[in-house]
Amino acid sequence: MGSVVHSLSYWLSEHPSIVGFRWSHSQSWGSTWSFLFTSIAAYINLSLFLHLSLVLFRRRRPVPLGPIPAIHSLAMALISVGIFAGILLSSAAEIHDTRWFWRRSKTPLQWFLCFPLGTRPSGRVFFWSYVFYLSRFLQLFRTVFSILRRRKLSFSHLFYHSIVIFMSFLWLEFSQSFQVVAILSTTLVYAVVYGYHFWVAIGLPSACFPIVVNCQILLLGCNLISHLGVLLLHFRKGGCNGIGAWVLNSVLNGALLLLFLNFYVKMHLKKSKVIDRDPSNHSSNGIELKKDQ
Repeated sequence: MGSVVHSLSYWLSEHPSIVGFRWSHSQSWGSTWSFLFTSIAAYINLSLFLHLSLVLFRRRRPVPLGPIPAIHSLAMALISVGIFAGILLSSAAEIHDTRWFWRRSKTPLQWFLCFPLGTRPSGRVFFWSYVFYLSRFLQLFRTVFSILRRRKLSFSHLFYHSIVIFMSFLWLEFSQSFQVVAILSTTLVYAVVYGYHFWVAIGLPSACFPIVVNCQILLLGCNLISHLGVLLLHFRKGGCNGIGAWVLNSVLNGALLLLFLNFYVKMHLKKSKVIDRDPSNHSSNGIELKKDQ
């Protein structure tokens, strides 16, 4: 058992490629601003083109995709678990190696939220942040699957996926504080969400409550609370690295939270209207009242 743990620790936090990683515009794929904006624009245009094409050809039935969505969900769940384990082990190793530099001003828990000033985007933690950034492009296939299944393409859907890529880029470009907590919480939630997608895709029973929406709101709420922690540490502990990018990140997280809350409220209002209009619900409620009496 000890050899397995040691092997995982090596491959997830001590491998030379991980320890020696450096975010560079010339060496890291997808690391330029032009690539970022071009890829987001291409994603939005391709999604709109695909959606409009199906509308023009009056394709009302879902396009059969076979096991592709299930395979994608399984891959995303496994990638999320790998990133979660990798950045957790890497954070522990990074704290052990660098705490001599900042231990007088911060505790390990505070380091998770607030990088010391002068932190560079290199080393173990930023390697996994880069892997997380790349995995956001793989996540975009969910939009393609949704369009081909003839589901409604909403502004919030395109906005969410575009902003997640943008924020992941900011984390690396400005060595932004808070990203460790954000990646840990996001990959943990995504492991559950994509695991659930895979569960349903292979024909197993779905949950009796909207697990995906609830997980997303929980994630955004936790991120918002963490942002408040960063703000407090920034003013009390002498500053956090990448605070300018953090301000933009917090605004975008707030916008995403409002979008999901709006969707959540509309979903519950729609359900309540359906229940009120269904006569079987009224009759069954009447029977229950009579029994109670």
